[in-house]
Formats: sequence, structure tokens, C-alpha cells
Amino acid sequence: SLLKKVECQLQKKDTIMREAIPAGQRLALTLRFLATGESYASLHYQFRVSVPSICRIVPEVCDVIYNTLKSEYLKFPESEEDWLKIATGFEEKWQLPHCVGAADGKHIRIIHPPKSGSEFYNYKGFFSIVLMAVVGADYNFISADVGCQGRISDGGVMKNTIFWKKLVNNALHLPEPKPLPLSLSQYLVDDERIPVPYFLAGDDAFSLEPNVMKPFAQRALTDEKRIFNYRLSRGRRVSENVFGILTNRFRVFSTLLSIKPDNVTKVVLATLALHNFLRSTNSSRYIPSGFVDSEDQHGEVRHCSWRNEELVSSGMVSISNSRKGRQSVKAEDIRQALCEYFNNEGQVPWQWNVLV
Repeated sequence: SLLKKVECQLQKKDTIMREAIPAGQRLALTLRFLATGESYASLHYQFRVSVPSICRIVPEVCDVIYNTLKSEYLKFPESEEDWLKIATGFEEKWQLPHCVGAADGKHIRIIHPPKSGSEFYNYKGFFSIVLMAVVGADYNFISADVGCQGRISDGGVMKNTIFWKKLVNNALHLPEPKPLPLSLSQYLVDDERIPVPYFLAGDDAFSLEPNVMKPFAQRALTDEKRIFNYRLSRGRRVSENVFGILTNRFRVFSTLLSIKPDNVTKVVLATLALHNFLRSTNSSRYIPSGFVDSEDQHGEVRHCSWRNEELVSSGMVSISNSRKGRQSVKAEDIRQALCEYFNNEGQVPWQWNVLV
């Protein structure tokens, strides 16, 4: 159980003045806060623990949860084999070869931190910190970067993350580029044929890069480009569902977080670790049937139950489209190669329904 994993780190010693709050109660109080988003005043009446004590307990327990679970349940891929396993998941479940994750970002609403000026104030008109995450084909978090101030432009948020810096510096240990499945398809750069690299699936908030694919702009879409956008969206939809699950199961994200930014980071990281933990240990209850998007035999999307609840988006807001800038010729070539592949030897029977 979770308590057994964290009990030793949570247990405090009794003193002459008072008995320590038991580890189980400290954990229960924190999980109640994460699951409901209730105020500390409400938790005070339920658990008979003072508000000042709750202010200390919640970030402490969140820190312990994250640090205890991360090595097993939120472990970052360290080898080419780890990335190939992720890519296999996207290819088998979503017919998106060479994809090693769906990238997404959210603004998490917070109160105006004292003496912070406009540091956390974003152009959307509220205070926030930013969560950038990469998600696997099985609805697990692969990587997360939390704490970037809301004032930083959405286009620059991803480029400020540790993950992005490793990506552009070739420090992620991604597999070497190779031909796409069922094909010898390669793309041309200066008339030289080069295999297709492994990539992240992103939306318009991301810049197009050799290792980051995004949809074609909606203006003047050809049928071939519409097919590419559809195929990419099938893999990218995983991240939409993960954030929907997260905000539904952890209602703390349906509220305006009135805690310090550093503690918000601890809360977020704890929920990500708990998400992966519950996916691994109690998946059928955590994500029951109908709780994520599905498709019928014709490829039509059946929207899941969390999309019907307005509250799930009130505390998390998507980052916006990046500004249009010069895109890498190499990245454009890769996207075009994937587009041609999806419209030819890499096609799936139901994809043509998107054109009807």
C-alpha cells in the first residue's frame, strides 16, 4: 500500500508537549486535499488538526510521496531500449511510428504570491506556474517540468525545460533515425537520403523541430495534410486524456491554489507520481471503462466522461499557440515524409473517413 511505502518518512516523534500526528493521518489529510481541493479550514474541522500544522503537513507529505514513488513510477527513460519500448506502444496502440511521447503544457492557476510583482502573471490575465509534460501511449507520465513562471511566453516555456535542453543537445539517448515500418521511406536533405528520426507529438503550442512534430496549419489544408493531422492527433490525444484524468481525480486542480509557488510544485509532482502509481496498481478503478476517449471500427472518436465536466479545466489552462517563426527545413522535410507515409504504405483503413 501507499502508506507502507511512505510511513517511515512521515512518522514524527512524540514530544513532552504533544503527541505527534500519526503518519496515516498525515497521509489521509494530504490525499483528501489533493482529491477534493478542500480548504485548509475545512480539513481542520474534519481531521482536528490546526491550520498552521496543515500548512506544514501538505507540502511535506507531497514531497515524500514524490521522492518515494518517482524512482519506480516516474522514472525517466535512460536508454535507447527505454525509448524504443515507448515508441512501440505508440505504434501498436495509435499507429504512430517513431513517436516517443505526446507533449503538452498547462498553466496552473495560483493566487498572487506576495512580493512577486508580475513574475507569475501571464498574458491570459491570471497568475500561474506552468506544467510541461511528456506522456506515453499507456496514459503514464514520462517526464514533467513544473514551476516555470506564468509570465514567460508560452512559446518559450518548453524551451526552458530540462527535457528540451537535453533534446536539442542530443542528450536523451533517443534511438538513431531509421526507415519507417513497412517502408524504406527516407526524407531528402540536399539530395541525400536520411532515415526518419524519433519524435514527440505536439500541438500548435510547440515549434516544429526535427524531433517535435506538430499539425499542419488549418489554412489551405490538402487532403494529404488532413490525413497527417488526423494521424498525429490520435497519438497526441493521449496527453489530452491524461490531463483530463488528472484534473478529474485530483480536484485540487479545479480550484485556485492559495499556497506558495514552491508548494504548488510539490503538489503537482506528487499528483503526477500518484497518477502513475495508481495506473500501475489499481488501474481499473482509477481509469474505469469509458473514462478515456475511444474509437469505433470506423475511427470515429467516442469522447469520454471527463470531457462532460466543466470543472476539470477551471484550474488548468492550456498553453497557447506559439508565434509563427522560421521553421527548420529539415523538420519540414521530416513532416512531409511522414505525411507521404501516412497517405501511402503507412495508411490505416479508417483514416479516409476524416475526409468525408
